Amino acid sequence: MPRSTTPGYLNALGLLCALGEGKQAVADALFAGDTSGMRAEAGWVPERCLTVGAVHADLPAMPAGFEASHSRNNQLLLAAAQQIEAELQAAIARYGAHRVGLVLGTSTSGIREAGDSIARHVNEGELPATYDYAQQEMAAPATFLADWLGLSGPVYCQSTACTSSARALLSAHRLLNQGLCDAVICGGVDSLCRLTLNGFSSLEAVSAEPCNPFSVNRHGINIGEAAALFLMTREPAPIAFFGGGATSDAHHISAPHPEGLGARAAMEKALTSAGIAASEIVYLNLHGTATRHNDSMESKAVRALFPNGLPCSSSKPMTGHTLGAAGALEAAFCWLTLSEYNRDGLLPPHLWDGQHDPELAPLELVPPGARLTREQGRYLMSNSFAFGGNNVALILGDAP
Repeated sequence: MPRSTTPGYLNALGLLCALGEGKQAVADALFAGDTSGMRAEAGWVPERCLTVGAVHADLPAMPAGFEASHSRNNQLLLAAAQQIEAELQAAIARYGAHRVGLVLGTSTSGIREAGDSIARHVNEGELPATYDYAQQEMAAPATFLADWLGLSGPVYCQSTACTSSARALLSAHRLLNQGLCDAVICGGVDSLCRLTLNGFSSLEAVSAEPCNPFSVNRHGINIGEAAALFLMTREPAPIAFFGGGATSDAHHISAPHPEGLGARAAMEKALTSAGIAASEIVYLNLHGTATRHNDSMESKAVRALFPNGLPCSSSKPMTGHTLGAAGALEAAFCWLTLSEYNRDGLLPPHLWDGQHDPELAPLELVPPGARLTREQGRYLMSNSFAFGGNNVALILGDAP
């Protein structure tokens, strides 16, 4: 099957989440099934103690001259960017600032700081001196990082809820294929904040206990925070981005299509984009939120497309659902799975109580210690689904 697009190469990766900071630390925790970063915390939602996936690393201060851009989101983003700053600067020097693009996904931007500032205004009658409306604009993370790096190529943010950063990778790939950029910095970032936690709580979608995807005992999601940042170019590297598929079934403002029609269509489009058959996928990172509706429709869609089964897992019990950052973070887990940082050739395990819901289509959920079935020629898929029936599937693999 011919590919509909030319692969992009993922030359660098910076990331941090509840699993840790940096490629090796996150890889070690991911393949070990480490849930120690998921902790019960009070104070996010009134009268509730919730399990959340917070980043506990020390975050960098905002650079001189960027004090007005201060937000936890931008600090997370800066921490990820600093991990690969040498590679980013080398790309800018090679191609020119005007030929390097930047596309990010986010759903919270700086709303955490805006919420704190508005609370002070309500309680004390004035906004803090540090308040700046631009902190909460959806493009704020991309604008900040582009200004810090001195970029003059295309710069923007995607905000399609929980598919935001998956769409950022799709957009980066498109910029390369259209010849508009020679390199694109792409990924996503979202931080914990009361707005999102209270919003999901009002939908009765948040679990106080650790989330339990695809179990009969599942009670909803845990929320997390993360930043994941790739450098995508046409220059060959060991791991390639082969493409992806996106659909919007618009079934409901918050509930997915019960049969997973849009989710399956996104996966089918991804396979067409990559020019491969479903049988060539060796692992699937599930969206796997542990909500009643998502797990039901995703299991149906996956089983229909992969009737013979394939190893799959949800990484959210180890990180929480990182919302706008989830697509890039879970693509990063696929990247780590294929990389030298996966010292023992393991697959990300599916952590749950092992109590299958008989109403769900059966899936081949990865047990701890399971290994990749091949050493080369491997294709991995990652699913992201969002409010409004927004669906994205991405495919990464060994470079051709």
